[in-house]
Amino acid sequence: MDLPRDWDAATYDRVADPQTRWGRAVLERLPLTGIETVLDAGCGSGRVTELLAERLPRGRVVALDASPSMVAEARRRLGRFGDRIDYLVTDLGRPFALPGDVLVDAILSTATFHWVLDHDALFRNLAEVIRPGGRLVAQCGGAGNIASVMAVLGTTGDGWLGDKTFATPEATTARLTASGFTEIQTWLQPEPTRFEPGEQLKTFLRTVILGGHLARLPARDRDAFVHEVAGRLPEPVIDYVRLNIVATRA
Repeated sequence: MDLPRDWDAATYDRVADPQTRWGRAVLERLPLTGIETVLDAGCGSGRVTELLAERLPRGRVVALDASPSMVAEARRRLGRFGDRIDYLVTDLGRPFALPGDVLVDAILSTATFHWVLDHDALFRNLAEVIRPGGRLVAQCGGAGNIASVMAVLGTTGDGWLGDKTFATPEATTARLTASGFTEIQTWLQPEPTRFEPGEQLKTFLRTVILGGHLARLPARDRDAFVHEVAGRLPEPVIDYVRLNIVATRA
């Protein structure tokens, strides 16, 4: 099986203001003294990773993403931190080891876990790279996420709904428990996000939400597909629902 699809990292970096806003709030839930080693599990273009690194003046960050383009963009953004950042291209759905086979003190993840189809494997893999007592603080798309977009996709083209897992808090708690986490908190948080109709909405859909769909289409059909999805939404709002996760490695 190949790694997940690559991304248009430069455009993502330009349009990912909602993900950065949410990521800043999630980071505030992670207590840090400034000396820890922290895994950013799904660093994207490095916008939230940068905020994390600023809170670790004597610590280290492992910036991990499945997309080579995202990791390359993160390297450009995070260059000022020098060798305090390690970079890793890997799929969270597969077992992996961190540079030097270290165990991290904490794991931060924002806007990533829903791209991993097998959440049982996801949490098992994370449990293997965090020390006992380490904290996992994360947020991703949860049950009901982008429901209006999904409704349009179900009646567009061949009806494929995409390569995402939007889990419930209850299922996530059970999976975390089975993977060796304790002190678990999970909850859903609606985050409807309005865009300017037209090009802003279509660029966001094309870059952030519909990449897997567009990869299945001939290049000549992609713009029309994005235009149709954008035009059939009830309003220029993405009805995001975020799944929040706080847990401790037992």
